[in-house]
Amino acid sequence: MNNQASHSLTPEQNINQAERSIHKKFRKKLWTPFINAVKQYKLIEPHDKIAVCISGGKDSMLMAKLMQSLNKYSDFEFEIINLCMNPGYNEANLNKIKFNAELLDIKLNIFESNIFDVANQVVKSPCYLCARMRRGHLYNKARELGCNKIALGHHLNDVIETVLMSMFYGAQLQCMPPKLHSTNFEGMQLIRPLYCVKEDDIIAWRNYNNLEFLQCACKFTENIADGHLNSKRFEIKNLLKDLRKINPDIERNIFKAAHAVNLDTFPAYKTHGGVKSFLDDF
Repeated sequence: MNNQASHSLTPEQNINQAERSIHKKFRKKLWTPFINAVKQYKLIEPHDKIAVCISGGKDSMLMAKLMQSLNKYSDFEFEIINLCMNPGYNEANLNKIKFNAELLDIKLNIFESNIFDVANQVVKSPCYLCARMRRGHLYNKARELGCNKIALGHHLNDVIETVLMSMFYGAQLQCMPPKLHSTNFEGMQLIRPLYCVKEDDIIAWRNYNNLEFLQCACKFTENIADGHLNSKRFEIKNLLKDLRKINPDIERNIFKAAHAVNLDTFPAYKTHGGVKSFLDDF
C-alpha cells in the first residue's frame, strides 16, 4: 500500500482528514452503525470509565477514533482511556503502533506483559491462549486504572464468523454478544462498539486515508505472508467470500438470524449453565 500521501500531509492535516472522513465520506458505513450499536445494546452509560483496548490493528484504531468523537459530542459524560498492551512486539511493530497513534491523535497508555513468550511455547492453540491471556491482562490493568468497562474492536464479520465456527467446528450454536459481564473481574464489563460495523468498510476507511496498521504481530505469525494464518477463522472468511457470490446478503442474514433465534424450534438449548430440552415443556 502506498503510504506516501499521508506522509506528505502535516500531522494536523492527517488527523483532520481521518476524522473528517469518518463523519463525511464514511458516515453511513462507520459512524451510523457505531452509534446504532452503542444505543441499541446500551454499551455506554453516564459516568462510565472505559478502557479502549488498542492492539495496533485497523479495528482497534478506528474504534479509538469513533470513541474519541463520541466522547467529544456525547450529551452525557463518560471517560475513555486508550489502553495498549505490549505483549512482546518487536521494536518495529511497537514503533508503528506509536506512530499511528500520534498520527491519529490517540493518546496511548502502554503497559508491558510477556504474553507472546508464554503463548509461543504452546504447540496447540497458541492463538487461543494468547487471546485469553490478553483479555485477562487488559481487565486487570483497566480495573487498576479505575475503569468499569473494556472496549474491544470486534466487528460485524467477527460476529458472523464466530457463529459459523461454533457450528462447523464446535458442534454448537454460539454467538459473540455485544457486551458481557466478566466472570473473573467482578463489576467489570466488556463491550464491542464496532458490533454493527462491516470489516470491508473499515478496510475502505483505512485505504482512503493511506494508513498502514498491524495485522497480527506475534512471533508465531510475523513471518507469514500478509499476516494470514492457516486458521479455522481464515477458512470461514474464504467460505463466506464464496457464498457471497451466490447470495450477496448472506452475511447480513446470518447477523440478523443471531437476533431472531426461535427456541421453540430447537430440541435443546443451553442457558445459565444448564441444558433445557424441548421435552421439558412438551
